[in-house]
Amino acid sequence: MAMDIVNPAIAKYLDDLLPAREPWFLEMEKMAEKNNFPAVGPQVGMLLEILARAIAARRIMELGSGFGYSGLWFARALPEDGFLLLSDFAEENRRRAEENFKKAGKSGIMEFRVGDALELLKQEKGPYDLIFNDIEKEFYPQVIDPAYRLLRKGGLFITDNTLWYGRVTAGQATLDKNAAFIREFNTRLMAHKGFLTVIIPLRDGVSVSIKYQ
Repeated sequence: MAMDIVNPAIAKYLDDLLPAREPWFLEMEKMAEKNNFPAVGPQVGMLLEILARAIAARRIMELGSGFGYSGLWFARALPEDGFLLLSDFAEENRRRAEENFKKAGKSGIMEFRVGDALELLKQEKGPYDLIFNDIEKEFYPQVIDPAYRLLRKGGLFITDNTLWYGRVTAGQATLDKNAAFIREFNTRLMAHKGFLTVIIPLRDGVSVSIKYQ
């Protein structure tokens, strides 16, 4: 059974505290709500920007970019000569993302590739400062080692939906497939000898891992 990770009253309070966002963010949030598209939302978006700024990221890879909402939060943190590699399996999402980045004046720092995220990880050589993972949940466990390989020491590996509406707490008999894959991912990530990890119970859960060795 799904549950609220953050008390709705607290979530609303936090949303109300956010500073005004640019028109393109508001348009994208309305689109996500209208189409029931799982964009990360402004609270997580702000977290992504803060983390990218905190490590002075210059090269970021995003796995599962949708129409570019989370990518634009990263773009705000990057310098003018930074690089943001977006990816998604849907050509339509690429088109929309490029339109959204153009509206925001950030087209110059982004590249969008359509295809399989796991293949993209194999093809890239790195190093990257930050990798954001938001692909299909069944592939989450397969991302950990390739992401570790591509990150610089001190780089961040961030993953969305790591509490999966609270379903990760279900008993084995009632665990849905996505929750099972996420539980496997969380367990492997926490045990990884090269990452230090915390799961933040914001929105649907966000794991933040630093490559420390």
